[in-house]
Amino acid sequence: MTPERKRLTREESRQQTRGRLLDAAAELFTERGVNGTSVEQIAERAGYTRGAFYGNFEDKNALVAELLQHRTRRELDEVGALTQGATSFADALDKLRAWNRDRARHLPAWLALRMELVLHALRNEELRPLLAERELLARDAHAAGLEQAFATRGVESPADPAFLALIVHALEDGLLIQRLLTPAGIPDDVVVDAFDLLLRSWTTLAERPGGEDGDGQGPAGEGDGQEPAGEGDDGQAPGAGRG
Repeated sequence: MTPERKRLTREESRQQTRGRLLDAAAELFTERGVNGTSVEQIAERAGYTRGAFYGNFEDKNALVAELLQHRTRRELDEVGALTQGATSFADALDKLRAWNRDRARHLPAWLALRMELVLHALRNEELRPLLAERELLARDAHAAGLEQAFATRGVESPADPAFLALIVHALEDGLLIQRLLTPAGIPDDVVVDAFDLLLRSWTTLAERPGGEDGDGQGPAGEGDGQEPAGEGDDGQAPGAGRG
């Protein structure tokens, strides 16, 4: 005997409808772009009527706003769960590598949707604050991770963690675009490789006496007759990889 299907509450049914509409919109935005997708097409792809769409979203911009927030929080939750369950920093990196390799299988669609949502928000001024909120959420997560990593190593952050998080976040976008356009020689987990290199470089910089050029004074070459950083006694640049 087939078990009786649980009857959804009104709120559960509403959330299911919104979820299907969001999923349908994500597929269509990836295929056709935000401007090339109509409300009717989203409703049809989700298996609903136009009325069902407007019963859940005021307009397409409202759906885009929720999709931005939904994608960001889902990714933060996924990555947060991975790192919280890690037994060590090396274990956390291994888990992040696996997550990035899995994302790489869907990178064209993932990146196309991200770019579409960003472009649509840039073209619609009322959506820009929501896009900014999405970016700040991601950067705050990076900053918290960096602070924890520095604390584990027993060093102070060599710069404002928010600034370092901005570098990591911007670098991630750029690396993923390069991975998609020129995949030869760029591994699926290149973002993790770059983060690991930056973290090791910043940790080394934080461990240097004075946090600057190793003698507690200001930047090399200012008033002490020294050569510019990277051309002195050890021939190395502080914070390697920061470019």
